Amino acid sequence: MYPITRTLLGVGVVGLMAIIANAQDAPSASVSDPPGPVPDASHIPFIPPDKVAWTGSPTGQQTATLFGDSNKPGMYGVLIKWNPGAFSKPHFHDQERYIYVVSGTWWVSSSSHYDPKNTYPMPAGSVVKDVANTVHYDGARAGGPPAVLELVGMGPVKTIPVGEDGKPLPPRSGGN
Repeated sequence: MYPITRTLLGVGVVGLMAIIANAQDAPSASVSDPPGPVPDASHIPFIPPDKVAWTGSPTGQQTATLFGDSNKPGMYGVLIKWNPGAFSKPHFHDQERYIYVVSGTWWVSSSSHYDPKNTYPMPAGSVVKDVANTVHYDGARAGGPPAVLELVGMGPVKTIPVGEDGKPLPPRSGGN
């Protein structure tokens, strides 16, 4: 190792140790302590849970956009809430998507044959990759809590419904 590299490495290690030591000396706080001041929104933009805007059916699927737009180029993130008994029909997406199950149990199938009884549970904490151009359907079984997912992908993304044979269905008339 060159002397300058060794010196820089040594300075970096010493600096890191100082940061760790200072963090350990920081005063502790518990949930019983009162909250501090509201963060400066120019430093930490945030939306409180009661202000998250959900769209869709209160008995079916609901969506809340976190950032970006799945219909435009670039990264996007959404929350999806599957209410109990609500399921999509078999379909695929033309882009990969990454899902984290925030709460509840998300039920999935990789079959083109629609039968919610043949879905597999992805409990809260599961991490799932939605592989592009592969058939699946998903939702939340009746009798359980809603399943809330965080989904991140790159837009634009298309959702293509499929028939029992797994082939794309013809577009519906009327542009819907």
